[in-house]
Amino acid sequence: MANLPASELLRDFAERGLVHDVTAGLDQRLVANKAISAYIGFDPSADSLHVGHLMGVLALRRLQLHGGRPVALVGGGTGMIGDPSGRSAERNLLDRATLDHNRAAIGAQLATLVDFSGKSGALLLDNLSWLGDLGLIDFLRDTGKHLTVGYMLAKESVKTRLDGGLSFTEFSYMLLQSYDFLMLRKLHGVELQMGGSDQWGNITAGTELIRRTEGEKSDGAPHAFGLCYPLLLAKSGAKFGKTAEGAVWLDPSRTSPFAFRQFWMDQDDDVVASLLHRFTLDPVAETAALMARHAENPAARRAQRYLAQSVTSMVHGADGAARVAGVADALFGDGEGGAPDVRGLSADALSMLANELPTSSLPDGAETTLVDLVIAAGLGTSKGEARRLIEQGGVSVNGTPAPDGAAAASTFTPLADGSLLLRKGRRDYRLLRRT
Repeated sequence: MANLPASELLRDFAERGLVHDVTAGLDQRLVANKAISAYIGFDPSADSLHVGHLMGVLALRRLQLHGGRPVALVGGGTGMIGDPSGRSAERNLLDRATLDHNRAAIGAQLATLVDFSGKSGALLLDNLSWLGDLGLIDFLRDTGKHLTVGYMLAKESVKTRLDGGLSFTEFSYMLLQSYDFLMLRKLHGVELQMGGSDQWGNITAGTELIRRTEGEKSDGAPHAFGLCYPLLLAKSGAKFGKTAEGAVWLDPSRTSPFAFRQFWMDQDDDVVASLLHRFTLDPVAETAALMARHAENPAARRAQRYLAQSVTSMVHGADGAARVAGVADALFGDGEGGAPDVRGLSADALSMLANELPTSSLPDGAETTLVDLVIAAGLGTSKGEARRLIEQGGVSVNGTPAPDGAAAASTFTPLADGSLLLRKGRRDYRLLRRT
């Protein structure tokens, strides 16, 4: 790769495709001293981070591994206003109690992903601590005077919202985020702000506010720096991490560990290398070697399996990742030639599946047949349709093909919890459980 940065941190980011924009002088600053404090802001509009945030969290972790000090800023103050960047409409504003709850939950998640221990450990801060008591007159006099309206209107995050309507509340967000950077520099020596590419306008406004407030250095070097990584987009063009139902959350009560793992398993071959670079901490060379092995047999989905295992372990722990991988292998096979085998699933695993798969009551009665089971599971709407499906070899029960629709339900050995798992085709599973 030509023209790689000289500093270890920026070179690593560049090799992973994590540099979209960077302000002048950052590479030289890092060459002179790799110890730098950098922050990313996290919006507390929900009580969990999602996959879209995870790339930023890992950017902080990468910085830490290269000798820097990460600062995670939860916007308890700016969260009451809302950032217009990347949005088409103004969002609902949250009250203080909700923001306090969300901030605490996000902080707990960050603590499992970034090292907060020791003198150089990460910091978790809340901008409400300096914005909460900020007087309007003082803010306008001492801070607002440094950034002109014309300068702010030229920012893409503002321009894209003007035609559709942008309230003064949201317009002020850029100035408040710039003030955050200024205060973090004063209070904690933070020199670098990182964020997604949609934050470039806010980040550079912060570096400009610091320059105008502190004046020029004698050597002309910047006081502060900005780095943006590209947003990952889904095929729909939406921010990565979004599905038709909403975000893929890190909180297991919002997105189950099984669904979380399957999200990564479902990624296409043309993006999996990029995701491995950005969502794991593995060296770039190791990812290249994995992709070479993956290319030998793409159907085995080695890269997706490794990605899913790595990210699920990071978020839900190694034991949790192993449990959901075992369930997925039982349903879909292990990707290395091993056929699905659901008969060994434990009662706990089946309980997990009951939360993931369409689940219905297991019909009772001596006269119940396979046809009745297919209808009860919702795989057929009539006895005729169910019989045709069975005769065509399209139904299995507990992993075993079931060619005889007249077979009594009692002939099928139940799974560990007494349930029956029906499959139509390759991946359409339905669970029948006793109520």
